[in-house]
Amino acid sequence: MISIKQLNYALAVAKTLHFKKAAEVCNVSQSAMSTAINEMEKQLGFQVFERNNKHVLLTRQGELFVQKAKTIKLELDELHQLSMFNAEPLSSPMKVGVIPTIGPYLLPKVLPRVRAEYPEFKLTIVEEQSHVLVDMVRSGDLDAAILALPYQLDGLMAFEFWQEDFYWVCHKDECPAKAQEITSDELEIDKLMLLKEGHCLKDHALNACKLTEKSSSAEFESASLYTLIQMVAGKLGTTLVPQMAIDQLVNKESELRVIHLNEPGPHRTIAFIIRPNYVRTDDLSLLQNLFKQELNDECAAG
Repeated sequence: MISIKQLNYALAVAKTLHFKKAAEVCNVSQSAMSTAINEMEKQLGFQVFERNNKHVLLTRQGELFVQKAKTIKLELDELHQLSMFNAEPLSSPMKVGVIPTIGPYLLPKVLPRVRAEYPEFKLTIVEEQSHVLVDMVRSGDLDAAILALPYQLDGLMAFEFWQEDFYWVCHKDECPAKAQEITSDELEIDKLMLLKEGHCLKDHALNACKLTEKSSSAEFESASLYTLIQMVAGKLGTTLVPQMAIDQLVNKESELRVIHLNEPGPHRTIAFIIRPNYVRTDDLSLLQNLFKQELNDECAAG
């Protein structure tokens, strides 16, 4: 019979396509891993990996095997989690993904409360873009992920805990002095700077303003909201930021003004995404409620 250990070794090799790196991930010697994989392939009656001194590749049958192995591992992980149903809340580790346009602004607000109430809770955070996190949740590499909606989830489930609008950020010398609201029609589109392609915040901002990718002619794009704010401070343009980021990005910049984007909202929704058969929904609901309470307490309009 193929062992769980062999399945884990095979999945590690399939992920790294390198026996030495896979052995390091699994904390075993390379020779022990090679021996286990060879024995597994003998039991299967076919090669999972094609290897030589330079390359490791999955065979056609190996690709099918790895797909099945991922499903088996996911089921085994969830079977193990069933044993935690009677345990104390948040008493076992959790691995959660978060996108870069949420993590730096959400986590400092919510994690101190989580740490104070559940000091033994071990939470691992993985920061990646949305499409990577969706794949990691689906494969079981993450318990859950925090994304901004709308986003294509392909069968995953979403549990919303925060809704917010965008705010237009401009230099005080280059925007209306007394305006508290601004519509997308009033924005100077040629001065609007947004994040690089691939960040869902850019898509949400464009949707909120009823703009297309080609509408903005600004010559500067960034992978960081912080960089965009510094460009605005240098009078090189304007940008849009979500409500939860205002206090960290803008409030320390006295030369900037923050004006609410007066378009139908909410402009984006924040949610946990999970697999439909994820078993730790009670723990997730607890985190969801804590996050919602802290955001309501700490987020003030710009």
